[in-house]
Amino acid sequence: MGERSASTAGYREEAPLLVTQYESVTFDQVHREILHLMPQQPMDVLELGAGTGRDAAALAARGHRVTAVEPIVELRVHEGPGIDWVVDELPALARVTGRFGLVLATAVWMHLDPAERRTATGRVAELLAPGGRFVLHLRHGPVPQGRRMFEVTAAETAELGAEFGLTEVYRGERADKHGRSGVSWSQLVLDRAPATVRG
Repeated sequence: MGERSASTAGYREEAPLLVTQYESVTFDQVHREILHLMPQQPMDVLELGAGTGRDAAALAARGHRVTAVEPIVELRVHEGPGIDWVVDELPALARVTGRFGLVLATAVWMHLDPAERRTATGRVAELLAPGGRFVLHLRHGPVPQGRRMFEVTAAETAELGAEFGLTEVYRGERADKHGRSGVSWSQLVLDRAPATVRG
């Protein structure tokens, strides 16, 4: 997405503070409204913008095999079995290979401009296995000083997903778990159709 410094501005410099912030809430708290839509059977999972690896670790503990993509290595906290860290970034994800039953993007999509979101959606659709699920948490609200963010809506994201064969199965709203003024979130779940059986 252009120069790395633009898309990740402020994150490397603020890594210690951000680690504390990210680790102050749990996977279950962040995803509470959509936990019932998370896969129960172990599968290959791709997390985009994995941050500290909080969610990757929770998913690995549930038996999933997680590829955790994060360009800022200073944020990385969680290591261990079931997590494969990859230094890469959207929209190209040039170092990511394979097919995934779940792709998770929490607080990531707002860093992409409209053209980048189109490219990234197409790339995610390529990486999703038939019947796979794409879960997004979209941030709304004021942009912190020194950060690169764009407004992105659930409606726009769902429409773009449909262009790449992804069907909306859930849309919801939630408050900010950190209580930040003016910040809110949309949750969106998009599915890729299962493989067709011939004959």
